[in-house]
Amino acid sequence: MYLYHMSIDTDVNVYHARLDYQGEPIFQDLSFCLAYGQWTCLLGKSGCGKTSLLKLLANLITPVYTSALSTNYPNLSQHIAYMAQADLLLPWLSVLDNVLWRHRLRQIPCQPVHREQAIELLDQVGLYAHREALPHQLSGGMRQRVALVRTLLQDKPIVLMDEPFGALDAITRDQIQRLAFRLLQGKTVLMVTHDPLEALRLSHHAFILQAPRRLLRCALPDTAPFRGRQDLNLMPYHDSILNQLQGSDQVLHVRA
Repeated sequence: MYLYHMSIDTDVNVYHARLDYQGEPIFQDLSFCLAYGQWTCLLGKSGCGKTSLLKLLANLITPVYTSALSTNYPNLSQHIAYMAQADLLLPWLSVLDNVLWRHRLRQIPCQPVHREQAIELLDQVGLYAHREALPHQLSGGMRQRVALVRTLLQDKPIVLMDEPFGALDAITRDQIQRLAFRLLQGKTVLMVTHDPLEALRLSHHAFILQAPRRLLRCALPDTAPFRGRQDLNLMPYHDSILNQLQGSDQVLHVRA
């Protein structure tokens, strides 16, 4: 059985995050909490800084930006696994070698136990028979499952995901959402999405980023995720989130 060894057993608090580009603020003075072991979804209009916020947390911001980040964890980025919207598979490597790329990149010897862990996870996501295949031989959904396994194998307690399911067809998207939610149990997850329904189904907490200064908390059902897409009780919350995304001053009231 695949075991996770690293843990951060408390909330992650971010204080007064700021990011500027050429002197203009993308966002500033953002403070929020990522609840331990739970999913938080981040929504917002295109260009408001959602991806930039994830990159700031993961320490992936380039020198052309100026930034400030204070958290209750020093060296936060060392505890983070980052899953981009694109699968970023290396075309000349097999599926198995792609999920083990971290060892090559960091020149860490790949022990038999590492390969066993990778093969076990590939089996869990239905890709054991394709472990020696090249990326061009896979469907889009299969490639996303490879990217998910690669993220899991980083064995980090905090996972940042940037629109990881956005390019998938509806059926595959539902399957991968369920799979990711199951395999990331116990992790502290922050996921960017443009889809209010996805946020409602997956998240314990959800925010809308209204740059440069505001994070609006979204109302969510009292039921625990993963929530069924045919749950009619989600619709009022869906309308409320859409209303907030549109920037209306009259957010729909949702009864608990």
